[in-house]
Amino acid sequence: MSKIKIMCTSTGCIDYAPERYQQLGIEILRIHVIYGGKEYKEGLDLDPVAFYQYLETLEDPKKNLPSTAMPDTEDIMGCFERAIEEGYDEAIVYAISSYLGGTYNKICLIAKEFEGRLKIHVVDTKITCFGEGFLAVRAAEFAAQGMSSEQILKETKWMMDRQVFLGVDGKLDYLIYNGRLKGGKALMGQILNFCPVLTFNKEGECVALESVRTQKKALARSCELIKEKIGDRSPEDYILFHVYTGPSLIETLKEIEGKFGVQTNHEAVIMSPVSGSHNGPWLAGYGLAFLRRDDEPLE
Repeated sequence: MSKIKIMCTSTGCIDYAPERYQQLGIEILRIHVIYGGKEYKEGLDLDPVAFYQYLETLEDPKKNLPSTAMPDTEDIMGCFERAIEEGYDEAIVYAISSYLGGTYNKICLIAKEFEGRLKIHVVDTKITCFGEGFLAVRAAEFAAQGMSSEQILKETKWMMDRQVFLGVDGKLDYLIYNGRLKGGKALMGQILNFCPVLTFNKEGECVALESVRTQKKALARSCELIKEKIGDRSPEDYILFHVYTGPSLIETLKEIEGKFGVQTNHEAVIMSPVSGSHNGPWLAGYGLAFLRRDDEPLE
């Protein structure tokens, strides 16, 4: 039976998730964040709360945008070398959506250098934040049960095909400054006070699902949409958690969701600073991951 090491890019937020997940032995490939004249490795020497407080207080964010950089080649190679030294035969890496940067492709290229020494499977999760990280969590749990890599990949693919991210950007500033929202849409959004409800499409691109007037109406719409996604599924068969950057909008969402009967059943997880660099400190929403029942076919 192969010994399988589970890995995840730092955008999976395992460092910021409940401590029980940090005990699963998941190796983290750390993406860099550059802001305030310094460079940080996400999750290692970067506090997300302090990061979003910094973004909220920037006097001229357009001229002081944070930037991100892929994990160091040496760090990625080091993760694979350690897996070999620890006696692993295979590694499964759950990576941030390839649509959001070059990290996935870089890991794939480096993985080729280990052919014959370590069998490496690199998964484009088509998402980011704890939606990405929870795939690695489940994979680590499956590996601990003695499941084969082939079966683990099938199980997490089933989850990937159904995972949901819904987020509301309370202000469009960072989306516009980073070029995610351009031209007429950006101008009309600012003039009419539109708040986009964001999601990930099947290709792994973060897109505006709908544009709604005012923050509260957008948050209410996200509550309606998440209820539709859950349907009549039992809470035992999914996890629903809050995703947020700064504290302001998430508190408003919590006030509104009760009116729609939305109830999370998992701890909130702050958004990855790498992802938050592009969205800014005024995002709140939901992550939804379905857990496959025994009566649901895997393929």
